[in-house]
Amino acid sequence: MEKKEKNNPHQTMDFPQDFRCPISMEIMKEPVTISTGFTYERKNIEKWFFTYKKTTCPTTMQVIHNFDTTPNHTLKRLILAWQNSLSQSSSSPLPSPKHDELVSLLNTIESTPFKVSSLKKLRSIVETDDEMHDHVKKSGGVELLVRIVIQILSETSDFIAFRASEEALGVLHHLLLSEEDETKTIQMLSKPESVKSMAIMLQRGSAEARFYAISIFQKMAKTDYNWSFVLKDQGMDLFKSMLELASDEICTKASSCSLQVLIEILSSSKKSRLKAIEAGAICVLIDLLPDSNRSKCEKIMQLIKLLCECAEGRLAFIEHGLGIAAVSKKMLHVSDVATKIGVKILWLICSFHHTERVVEEMLMFGAVKKLVALLHIGGRSSTKNKVVKILKLNVNSWRRYPCFPSELKKYLGLMNDSC
Repeated sequence: MEKKEKNNPHQTMDFPQDFRCPISMEIMKEPVTISTGFTYERKNIEKWFFTYKKTTCPTTMQVIHNFDTTPNHTLKRLILAWQNSLSQSSSSPLPSPKHDELVSLLNTIESTPFKVSSLKKLRSIVETDDEMHDHVKKSGGVELLVRIVIQILSETSDFIAFRASEEALGVLHHLLLSEEDETKTIQMLSKPESVKSMAIMLQRGSAEARFYAISIFQKMAKTDYNWSFVLKDQGMDLFKSMLELASDEICTKASSCSLQVLIEILSSSKKSRLKAIEAGAICVLIDLLPDSNRSKCEKIMQLIKLLCECAEGRLAFIEHGLGIAAVSKKMLHVSDVATKIGVKILWLICSFHHTERVVEEMLMFGAVKKLVALLHIGGRSSTKNKVVKILKLNVNSWRRYPCFPSELKKYLGLMNDSC
């Protein structure tokens, strides 16, 4: 399965950079150009403008007033021609630049103040020729790229420097995709100034650059990176940018990466959960939950569970109004993992907020019905034990309602009680 995906240019993005949509990073089928001169996949840019009500160019973040799009027929013909040539000679290797040419390109990047075009050429090389990756690393390319990324921290940094930083981050991302031993590169990117630069990129960068930054953060999270510095430096702004990415319906890869990074950060520090709650994480996650698929649902519910371990998180969950409804709906409908996490969330809410409102919402939104169904699962488990505790805790309130299951009274030893 992995080999099949590796050979698929639509999945690995191993195709000329000008052929992909800067928003979704997928090859374009209907390329259209907007007033800033940048080209996007029609459905993606229309969603950006008319669904998300954005008034900026996704690539430059420049405010625009003309939302007309023009079909880019020339680029479409080039893409079709490239696809045809690829299918006819899929086994033919692309020509690889010589080592001295690469060194010359790296020297140009380091010496010129106008780095963007040369960085685009370098990115094209690493995207289309895996053999050149080692040459880039051995020639000091990674160190050079990291220096370019952190130049946005300079007080003299301008838009050109910011674009160069975005391009450099793109090259680093592609180098990491094929790197078996990521340790050295990740170590350089884990330094405070590099992390701060990528955090800024998450907030101000193009859609493509934000994806590169969050994917590198995900790789850092796997190394047990200590996020205390960046959280102290960026605080709520970092969480807001990651929550915005998690809500991205166009680039699902960016959304998935963002959710995973949030899980790693919140699992490692309770203080970070308070900042996430303050940034509005509970509201965003509950709003995302109803339309989420299995993988995304499990991540979202795990995050809600982590946040509900804090008093502030539980309060935000209840105040939202649809928290219990959203969690209850996913139980027994998505996966065993989602159901187990859902029970934990309800247990946390019931244990600390045993109020009439919570009791009524659990009955009204089907949570009680789901909990009763879980009682019929054979054997003993921690999840089933929590279910019994929740029911026993609230049974005196629920049994006043005519819809309360009569068989539950027998299970809980309440046969002698009357409704």
